[in-house]
Amino acid sequence: MKHGKRYTEAAKAVDRSVLYDAADAIALVKKTAVAKFDETIEVHLRTGCDGRHADQQVRGAVVLPHGTGKVIRILVFAKGAKADEALAAGANYVGAEELVAKIQHEGWLDFDVVVATPDMMGVVGRLGRILGPKGLMPNPKAGTVTMDVTKAVKDIKAGKIEYRLDKSNIIHAPVGKASFTEEQLADNFQTLIDAVNKAKPATLKGTYIKSAVITSTMGPGVKLNTVKLMA
Repeated sequence: MKHGKRYTEAAKAVDRSVLYDAADAIALVKKTAVAKFDETIEVHLRTGCDGRHADQQVRGAVVLPHGTGKVIRILVFAKGAKADEALAAGANYVGAEELVAKIQHEGWLDFDVVVATPDMMGVVGRLGRILGPKGLMPNPKAGTVTMDVTKAVKDIKAGKIEYRLDKSNIIHAPVGKASFTEEQLADNFQTLIDAVNKAKPATLKGTYIKSAVITSTMGPGVKLNTVKLMA
């Protein structure tokens, strides 16, 4: 893969043979985020889990103390008083069957997170083939299937992110923007790592986090010392 001049210059600052401590890695990632827009800073954790087994799934959600830096559009499936609650809490879109039809027939996907009350999951289930592959399906473990729609919406607006294994047993999660201070990124990073460590499957044998990289949207990856992450 051919990279541009900016990336090539930025990559010179990163020693690929070194496993960096979190603070040094964050400083490097900020330094090498040289795109003309405010890049997202992401963490990628390769685990020793086998997500094909139910007892080795890793999935959850955590509120980052400084948010993600991104404006999140929230869709809530609810009716009656719960729909009113969701709107009052700041949800961008609230509805029921009519929104299912809009997504199915118009391909409407102008939202980032979907929340649903439990009684609506029968209706939302029809969207499994559309929302599932995009990681948008509401899930109780992530706190997005709940009767407390006010808390769900406010937590997401405050910076709640979901983490889970992909098909390669890797966790991908944002921890902020390049414009954040090193301290803000470090706080968010540690909050995510603490949550992932708590979610370690009891049945897992061997190493939990095999490798870890922190990177900006357009910048080079910086490898992290995983021994310190699991301390």
